Amino acid sequence: MELASLLEELNVEAERDGVQQLVVGAVVQHDGKVLLLQRPEDDFMGGIFELPSGKVEAGEALDAALKREVKEESGLDVAAIRDYLGSFDYTSGSGKKSRQFNFAVDVTAPEPIELQEHDAYTWTALTEEPPVTDAVKDVLSKYREMRGV
Repeated sequence: MELASLLEELNVEAERDGVQQLVVGAVVQHDGKVLLLQRPEDDFMGGIFELPSGKVEAGEALDAALKREVKEESGLDVAAIRDYLGSFDYTSGSGKKSRQFNFAVDVTAPEPIELQEHDAYTWTALTEEPPVTDAVKDVLSKYREMRGV
Protein backbone atom coordinates (compact mmCIF):
# COMPACT_ATOMS: atom_id res chain seq x y z
CA MET A 1 0.00 0.00 0.00
CA GLU A 2 1.20 3.47 -0.84
CA LEU A 3 2.40 5.46 2.17
CA ALA A 4 -0.09 8.33 1.76
CA SER A 5 -3.13 6.02 1.64
CA LEU A 6 -1.78 3.97 4.57
CA LEU A 7 -1.36 7.11 6.68
CA GLU A 8 -4.90 8.25 5.84
CA GLU A 9 -6.28 4.82 6.81
CA LEU A 10 -4.41 4.94 10.15
CA ASN A 11 -5.91 8.36 10.92
CA VAL A 12 -9.42 7.15 10.09
CA GLU A 13 -9.05 4.04 12.28
CA ALA A 14 -7.74 6.08 15.23
CA GLU A 15 -10.63 8.53 14.98
CA ARG A 16 -13.15 5.67 14.76
CA ASP A 17 -11.58 4.04 17.84
CA GLY A 18 -11.86 7.21 19.93
CA VAL A 19 -8.11 7.82 20.17
CA GLN A 20 -7.50 11.29 21.63
CA GLN A 21 -3.77 11.64 20.98
CA LEU A 22 -1.72 10.39 18.02
CA VAL A 23 1.94 9.56 18.55
CA VAL A 24 4.60 8.44 16.06
CA GLY A 25 7.64 6.28 16.79
CA ALA A 26 10.69 5.46 14.68
CA VAL A 27 12.93 2.41 14.51
CA VAL A 28 16.25 3.98 13.52
CA GLN A 29 18.69 1.22 12.57
CA HIS A 30 22.43 1.37 11.90
CA ASP A 31 24.92 -1.52 11.63
CA GLY A 32 22.40 -4.05 12.99
CA LYS A 33 21.56 -1.89 16.01
CA VAL A 34 18.53 0.27 16.85
CA LEU A 35 18.52 3.66 18.55
CA LEU A 36 16.84 3.79 21.96
CA LEU A 37 16.43 6.93 24.08
CA GLN A 38 16.15 7.01 27.88
CA ARG A 39 13.33 9.08 29.40
CA PRO A 40 14.27 11.51 32.20
CA GLU A 41 13.80 9.99 35.69
CA ASP A 42 11.27 12.66 36.72
CA ASP A 43 9.15 12.24 33.57
CA PHE A 44 6.11 10.01 32.85
CA MET A 45 7.49 6.44 32.77
CA GLY A 46 10.84 7.91 33.83
CA GLY A 47 14.03 5.96 33.22
CA ILE A 48 12.70 3.59 30.56
CA PHE A 49 14.22 3.34 27.10
CA GLU A 50 11.97 4.04 24.13
CA LEU A 51 12.02 4.62 20.41
CA PRO A 52 12.43 8.19 19.20
CA SER A 53 8.77 9.20 19.36
CA GLY A 54 6.37 12.00 20.09
CA LYS A 55 2.96 13.56 19.71
CA VAL A 56 1.44 14.49 16.37
CA GLU A 57 0.44 18.15 16.44
CA ALA A 58 -3.06 19.29 15.38
CA GLY A 59 -3.32 19.27 11.59
CA GLU A 60 0.11 17.65 11.16
CA ALA A 61 0.52 14.65 8.85
CA LEU A 62 1.90 11.46 10.44
CA ASP A 63 4.95 11.36 8.15
CA ALA A 64 5.78 15.02 8.85
CA ALA A 65 5.41 14.41 12.60
CA LEU A 66 7.70 11.37 12.36
CA LYS A 67 10.46 13.34 10.65
CA ARG A 68 10.07 16.24 13.10
CA GLU A 69 10.13 14.05 16.20
CA VAL A 70 13.21 12.08 15.09
CA LYS A 71 14.99 15.40 14.47
CA GLU A 72 13.86 16.93 17.79
CA GLU A 73 14.69 13.90 19.91
CA SER A 74 17.92 12.70 18.30
CA GLY A 75 19.19 15.44 15.99
CA LEU A 76 19.05 12.96 13.08
CA ASP A 77 17.42 13.62 9.71
CA VAL A 78 15.03 11.03 8.27
CA ALA A 79 15.98 10.19 4.68
CA ALA A 80 13.17 7.68 4.05
CA ILE A 81 10.22 6.03 5.77
CA ARG A 82 10.56 2.33 4.98
CA ASP A 83 7.94 0.16 6.68
CA TYR A 84 4.91 0.47 8.91
CA LEU A 85 5.52 -1.69 12.00
CA GLY A 86 2.10 -1.50 13.64
CA SER A 87 0.71 0.47 16.55
CA PHE A 88 -0.07 0.15 20.23
CA ASP A 89 -2.48 1.99 22.50
CA TYR A 90 -1.78 3.37 25.97
CA THR A 91 -3.02 5.99 28.40
CA SER A 92 -0.79 9.07 28.44
CA GLY A 93 0.46 10.80 31.56
CA SER A 94 -2.40 13.28 31.17
CA GLY A 95 -4.97 10.47 30.91
CA LYS A 96 -5.57 10.60 27.15
CA LYS A 97 -6.22 7.48 25.07
CA SER A 98 -3.13 7.49 22.87
CA ARG A 99 -2.04 5.43 19.87
CA GLN A 100 1.58 5.20 18.78
CA PHE A 101 2.17 4.40 15.10
CA ASN A 102 5.62 2.91 14.50
CA PHE A 103 7.72 3.04 11.35
CA ALA A 104 11.15 1.86 10.23
CA VAL A 105 13.15 4.80 8.93
CA ASP A 106 16.49 5.45 7.29
CA VAL A 107 18.51 8.47 8.43
CA THR A 108 20.98 10.47 6.40
CA ALA A 109 23.72 9.78 8.99
CA PRO A 110 23.66 7.94 12.37
CA GLU A 111 25.53 10.66 14.24
CA PRO A 112 25.96 12.94 15.95
CA ILE A 113 23.12 12.17 18.37
CA GLU A 114 21.90 15.42 19.95
CA LEU A 115 19.60 14.79 22.91
CA GLN A 116 17.15 17.49 23.94
CA GLU A 117 14.40 15.62 25.79
CA HIS A 118 16.16 12.47 27.03
CA ASP A 119 18.91 11.64 29.53
CA ALA A 120 20.81 9.07 27.49
CA TYR A 121 20.78 6.95 24.35
CA THR A 122 22.06 3.56 23.30
CA TRP A 123 22.45 1.64 20.08
CA THR A 124 21.13 -1.83 20.97
CA ALA A 125 21.86 -4.88 18.82
CA LEU A 126 18.76 -6.41 17.23
CA THR A 127 19.87 -9.76 18.63
CA GLU A 128 19.80 -8.47 22.23
CA GLU A 129 16.83 -8.21 24.58
CA PRO A 130 16.25 -4.45 24.64
CA PRO A 131 15.48 -2.58 27.91
CA VAL A 132 12.05 -1.40 26.71
CA THR A 133 8.33 -1.93 27.39
CA ASP A 134 6.58 -5.03 26.05
CA ALA A 135 4.80 -2.89 23.43
CA VAL A 136 8.13 -1.65 22.04
CA LYS A 137 9.55 -5.20 22.20
CA ASP A 138 6.66 -6.25 19.93
CA VAL A 139 7.48 -3.45 17.46
CA LEU A 140 11.15 -4.47 17.40
CA SER A 141 10.16 -8.12 16.97
CA LYS A 142 8.08 -7.22 13.92
CA TYR A 143 11.00 -5.16 12.59
CA ARG A 144 13.34 -8.16 13.00
CA GLU A 145 10.85 -10.41 11.19
CA MET A 146 10.53 -7.98 8.27
CA ARG A 147 14.31 -7.64 8.03
CA GLY A 148 14.99 -11.35 8.47
CA VAL A 149 17.16 -10.79 11.55
